[in-house]
Amino acid sequence: MKLIAHISRIIVGVIFIFSGFVKVVDPVGTGIKLEEYFEVFSQDIPALQNFFMFFAHNSLALSLIFCALEVILGVATLLSYRMKITAWLLLAVIVFFTFLTFYSAYFNKVTDCGCFGDFLKLKPWTSFNKDIFLTVLILIIFIYRNGFKDSNLHAVMAVVTILSFGIGIYAIMYLPPIDFLPYAIGKSIPEQMKPTGVKPIFEYTFLDKKANKEIKSSEFLMDTTAYKYVSSITLNDDKVKPKITDYFVNDSEGNVYTDSTFIGNKVLLVFKNIKDVNSNQIAEIKALAKSVEGSIIQPLVLTSAIQSEFEQFRQTNGLTTPYFTADATVLKTMARTNPCVILLQNGVVKGKWGNHSIPDKATLEEKLK
Repeated sequence: MKLIAHISRIIVGVIFIFSGFVKVVDPVGTGIKLEEYFEVFSQDIPALQNFFMFFAHNSLALSLIFCALEVILGVATLLSYRMKITAWLLLAVIVFFTFLTFYSAYFNKVTDCGCFGDFLKLKPWTSFNKDIFLTVLILIIFIYRNGFKDSNLHAVMAVVTILSFGIGIYAIMYLPPIDFLPYAIGKSIPEQMKPTGVKPIFEYTFLDKKANKEIKSSEFLMDTTAYKYVSSITLNDDKVKPKITDYFVNDSEGNVYTDSTFIGNKVLLVFKNIKDVNSNQIAEIKALAKSVEGSIIQPLVLTSAIQSEFEQFRQTNGLTTPYFTADATVLKTMARTNPCVILLQNGVVKGKWGNHSIPDKATLEEKLK
């Protein structure tokens, strides 16, 4: 039992550190995922709608806490630090996440749990099975919690706590320090929109009428007298689809402008919404747009705001840069802060800046060299 408990402790510690780290570098992404969950719960359980919507509105703060806590618990488990308390916290966290992944898989509501952020996408049932595996290991740790010899590495845990929250706060203010998204610096948007050329592998489910039971098949069974088609899935769906499928830009009149954003040097001034943008940030964006006018860099605004509302926003703030619309989900993926500046050269992302580090013309030109 002692050996099994220590092996469980090491495995859980490593997985928690890895899982927490790939999320804490981008807590905004995890916050978006938590918001999806809470909105689904509020719709499915109307009696607790206000309760879940409160958490939905505070999903970013919850995300930061959960992501940092995951790293902290992982290190504490690996170092055998205060295992009585750590075991309880591990159990609470895994019960919460196992519930989320089960709900996601069984009801097919949130098809990507975000367990490993944008670093690794898992299918709902795979995520749930992963959490069941972790639950078993954590139960072993919990049962044996009094048998571990606690370390006294208080200073180490203090540093880990500060770093975990510090990285998360930095990511919220200045964009993720490690970007796993398809719009990361150095990646080509148009290249990731092209078909992959990978042939889909299907798995069909049929009802065997004679045996009166469902069977799986890699081929479509044409004999309708013996088999009844039930459903099908694409086993390698993640390899068949391009990494980017929903990047679509149009102007205020509905004219498609997507391909034009991939020509030459473009600086995208992204406003995901117009509710939480302060006057200083607007002034910096305006100054940047004005400074590059007539140069080799063409400025354009991307927004998912309602056209009439954005027109009023433009007039109020004197923002004269041409603007275009894009899907809200796309802009949430492209830009983790609001506003955000993205520099493209022939569709390749050359630079990204959050709303606390809006660049000047010289910085843009340096990135294009």
